[in-house]
Amino acid sequence: MSVADYTSSRGVRISGLVVLVLAALVGVSVVFFGVSLDDIWVTLRRIFTVGFINRTLVGAAPIALAAIGGLYAEKSGVFNIGLEGFMIFGAITAAATMYGMGGTSPSQPHIWLAIAIAVAFTLVLTVLYAVLLIRYKADQIVAGLAIWFMGLGFAPFAASLLWDTVRSPGLASINHYSIPYLVEIPYVGSIVFSQSPLVVLTLIMVIAAWVFLYRTRYGYWIQAAGDNPKALDTAGIDVNRVRYATVIFSGAMAGLGGAVLLAHAGDFIGTGDTMVDGRGWIAIVAYLFGNYNPIGAALAALLFAGLDMLQIQFQTADITIMGRAISARLMGLAPYVGVIVVLTLWGKTRMPSSVGEPYEKEE
Repeated sequence: MSVADYTSSRGVRISGLVVLVLAALVGVSVVFFGVSLDDIWVTLRRIFTVGFINRTLVGAAPIALAAIGGLYAEKSGVFNIGLEGFMIFGAITAAATMYGMGGTSPSQPHIWLAIAIAVAFTLVLTVLYAVLLIRYKADQIVAGLAIWFMGLGFAPFAASLLWDTVRSPGLASINHYSIPYLVEIPYVGSIVFSQSPLVVLTLIMVIAAWVFLYRTRYGYWIQAAGDNPKALDTAGIDVNRVRYATVIFSGAMAGLGGAVLLAHAGDFIGTGDTMVDGRGWIAIVAYLFGNYNPIGAALAALLFAGLDMLQIQFQTADITIMGRAISARLMGLAPYVGVIVVLTLWGKTRMPSSVGEPYEKEE
């Protein structure tokens, strides 16, 4: 019996398990290492600051956007494993556009226009990708991996052509809005009333995606295309047309996620796995963890982004354990360890029954 089966059959709640593990860690720290409860409380207050929450929201935005796109495609029966690649294309397109319009000092309108062009570019790429998957029935896993490899090769190549190096010069970041007076409200004001507009855009997209999927007729068609395409076809709805729409939407959302990542970072990094650095793969885990629900996927993105931001928080707050600083590389593993734990404990997501299966219209 797998761990996921055990937790499901025994009715073990993940949240309860997490609480028990945290309580056990606190107990061990107090009993065996002489750490007082006051010290633990002070440390927690130094970790969970307003700055940490704001960085987590910014970090979660690109993952949540890509996750929404991926879950729409998979809900309709097409597994878009190329999210990571489309995010890379979105990031490099946004960076190149910003540099082309404003050099090393692009304005805020340049940033918004660059985001729009990045979405349009990835949308065109995804149209070709969708034709390969749906019209020519290409293997969805192989095609998705091909998009990833193409992104890994194209982005550093394009960066080298533009800047003679795989890393762009410092460009510009999106400005945060700030509402006078309201921003002075303790804690809440600095989070809600002084925030990146792209985080607000992501929140709007999450809510709109949920409403569209579960409260509109087209949303029901998307669900039927993945669970019972034959019944949808019998009702007179073109299954493949629905799938084309969702796959194209998924690529555009992943491109938007990459552009949002770039707009917050302010420069493009093309070394290693590029600046996207696995966020497209984490987006897939996020919507699986969220059980194909846009709100659940966004909450999962928050969890992974929070784990990712811990390394920054531990360094800035100078958090130590038993007097020793914690390695940044070790903390950098936190989101990936989180992914493994989530996949192990939460492996019971119900996938659409026809996902991965091309649909042939009956005559």
